[in-house]
Amino acid sequence: MEREKFSLRSVAGPRSAQGVGLPVAFDTGVQVRMAPHIFGANPAPLDPTLWHVVFDDFAPYVAGDYTATETGAGGSVANTDAAGGTVLLTTDTLDNDNQFVQRKYETFLFVAGKPMVFGARLKVSKTTQSDFVIGLQITDTSPLDVTDGIFFQCDDGDANLDFHVEKDDTATSAAAFAVATAAAWFTLEFAYDGGKRIYYGKDGVELGYSVITNAPDDELLTFSFGVQNGEAGAQTMEVDYIFAATYRG
Repeated sequence: MEREKFSLRSVAGPRSAQGVGLPVAFDTGVQVRMAPHIFGANPAPLDPTLWHVVFDDFAPYVAGDYTATETGAGGSVANTDAAGGTVLLTTDTLDNDNQFVQRKYETFLFVAGKPMVFGARLKVSKTTQSDFVIGLQITDTSPLDVTDGIFFQCDDGDANLDFHVEKDDTATSAAAFAVATAAAWFTLEFAYDGGKRIYYGKDGVELGYSVITNAPDDELLTFSFGVQNGEAGAQTMEVDYIFAATYRG
């Protein structure tokens, strides 16, 4: 698959005599170290005057920053004892009971020509018997049926991961681009190159790209994630971190 260069993480940088990747400074205000990753390397640090950045490591989970909604009254959203901090979403026990969480502040705007990146690390207790979603969306109490956003979703009945770029209820979608394993950690990432493509991947591996035809460029977006039961019995979604950045320079 031919790939256009993406300035944040895909540019090969200089190496030492021992072959170790050295830091690279881009004119977009980000320094990176090279790695075989969809982004190219972890951003460190991003110039806050050039990039709008939100990273939540859930150490701790600040309930006041998020709105939690659920079907069924027996679920919960809470920190867990874990290295680095995680937030655990637990549903009530009936089929289609759910637990969804959205950051209260819509601060991300897709703008053609300005790069945007997103990443999250998560695990779910079940995959084929649940629906789950994570990404950037408008504020909506039903994120599985949202009208605007750039996000990942897995539907009840299979473990396939889908990627959606959606505006005004019209989506460009990549169905079944990867498979989610139950009760195992994995990462999901997307990276808009500032041109015509939004690359998406799992565990740092680029697996395809979407065009920006239906990119939600007229709505502010926020972190949105959650899980819904596909059968009776409580289910969980645990999120280690969630991160997004948009270039505004």
